[in-house]
Amino acid sequence: EANKFDLYLPADNGQDRYGLVVYLHAGGFTSGDKADDKDMLAWLCSKGYVAAGINYTLRTEENGASVLSQSNEIKAAIPQVIAAAEKVGYPIDKIAVAGGSAGHTLAMIYAYRDGTEAPVPVVLTFGGVGPSSFYQEDWGIFGLDQSDEACAGLFSVMAGVEITSEEVADGSYLEKMKPIAAASWVTPDSPPTVVAYGTHDRVQPFLASLRLKTALEENGVDFRYFELPHSGHALQNDNALSQQWIEAVEQYLNKYMPVQ
Repeated sequence: EANKFDLYLPADNGQDRYGLVVYLHAGGFTSGDKADDKDMLAWLCSKGYVAAGINYTLRTEENGASVLSQSNEIKAAIPQVIAAAEKVGYPIDKIAVAGGSAGHTLAMIYAYRDGTEAPVPVVLTFGGVGPSSFYQEDWGIFGLDQSDEACAGLFSVMAGVEITSEEVADGSYLEKMKPIAAASWVTPDSPPTVVAYGTHDRVQPFLASLRLKTALEENGVDFRYFELPHSGHALQNDNALSQQWIEAVEQYLNKYMPVQ
């Protein structure tokens, strides 16, 4: 049940090839469902793309799921999604991977960490407010900058490996965080990127998003980065900038995954 997906198919089934957009749901890695994004998925499908929402095992105290295990589930799921689309007559030749919040993190991990192993080229990633790096000093909104023990506790849960306060103190924890730190996987070959972050976010530390911006800049990736100066995690108070972000997503979709 935790690993099912929904496939949205364009009415026009006469094309030789289709672009696939995977959109991953939000929920802090502990809640949410692919059905939450039905409007987004339907919108993407209406533009001529095959669209897919994928569920992943949500973290509970009992099951030990982590951002790492969730990212590996997405990696395993995408070839299955592509195969399912082809089985019903929609062969896929390109993929964009996207999401919101937790889903945005998982999308970036796939795009930057796993993209070279994708069955078809990953040509775009987009989304909003997903954590992409895990430096202790950036996570002051949770007080982690004041406590090595608290930092080790939260980051251990997210990374799915044990991190000690001693490892936080000497900086070696960063190597254990790398598998889920999307910004650490950005290279000159990373796909074009469109992202948005709120400067008043109390869920995803804004300072972490600046590291993503720097990584994209330093590697020469074609990207658009939208900083919403009056908004928090919901990107709720900067309507004009939010509209520009959505328009940029459409522009990048049209540029890198044009509908035939």
